[in-house]
Amino acid sequence: MRLTLHIWRQKNGGDAGGFVSYPRQDVSPDMSFLEMLDVLNEELTEAGDEPVAFDHDCREGICGACGVMINGVAHGPEPGTATCQLHMRKFKDGDEIRVEPFRSRAFPILKDLVVDRSPLDEIIQAGGFISVNTGSAPEANLMPVPRRDAERAMDAAECIGCGACVAQCPNGAGQLFTAAKISHLAELPQGQPERASRASAMVEVMESYFGSCSNFAECEAVCPKGISIDFIAQMNREYLRSRFK
Repeated sequence: MRLTLHIWRQKNGGDAGGFVSYPRQDVSPDMSFLEMLDVLNEELTEAGDEPVAFDHDCREGICGACGVMINGVAHGPEPGTATCQLHMRKFKDGDEIRVEPFRSRAFPILKDLVVDRSPLDEIIQAGGFISVNTGSAPEANLMPVPRRDAERAMDAAECIGCGACVAQCPNGAGQLFTAAKISHLAELPQGQPERASRASAMVEVMESYFGSCSNFAECEAVCPKGISIDFIAQMNREYLRSRFK
């Protein structure tokens, strides 16, 4: 495959940055998108140029580190797929591909395609945990959980914290991420003691960084794990209850 990559290059947060074009020849359709960037970086390094900085870790679609905007879509054109699991066969010979970092005021650019997603960590630090000391792990079957609750908790727990929902939202909202984390623990018995304080603390941190949700649902469309916006409604209910408590 012959492709032309237009990649955002930026030395640091204070640099203006801009797109740089890289014509590519003989791109294998079986390569993942990140493998294709690896090959580009090898060639840039051999030529004495600065390689393209991008985040990655597990490359198995479960860590959320790999997110970039590809032709204006978070993680690229394939629904339910992280960037590392996107393969070049999803593109056509001769395509021009524009690659840029996640765009959000809450995610300042550090270098090239790397952004600072620490506001997501701060939301977790505000309440995305259980602090009750229960000793050693109990036998799972001793604490029965209704099937509906267990399935909803697992659906919410699939969130990998990549930030695609924020990057794709016209308002730069972080509701889908926060809702998934709140709903996950709200559905389980272990999460009940801190349920109200958790919702209140996490929503308040979220609102200090991100925009407001106006139900565009683009977050759900680009989420690599298909997290439903139904969880945003649940988060709103949890937050209202916490205000009364």
